[in-house]
Amino acid sequence: MTPAEIRDEILDILEDISPDEDLDSLDDEKAFRDQLELDSMDFLDIVMELRKRHRVQIPEEDYGNLASMHSTVTYLEPKMKDIVKS
Repeated sequence: MTPAEIRDEILDILEDISPDEDLDSLDDEKAFRDQLELDSMDFLDIVMELRKRHRVQIPEEDYGNLASMHSTVTYLEPKMKDIVKS
């Protein structure tokens, strides 16, 4: 997957988790928690969705890498590079 495809996938997951949020104005450099009404369970839902949809394993010690869209895409890019978007 390309970085743009990974970003789209994260947006899709965020929309499922928080359907009332305005994701069009999301700032990729700002932390998700500063922009969206996400709690720790929502954050775990993101991790679980990535595992369910793409079998991407994210160790708990790496959760900090998923703070913003930019850091999430950067972290996931090497893990998802061989995944073909269906």
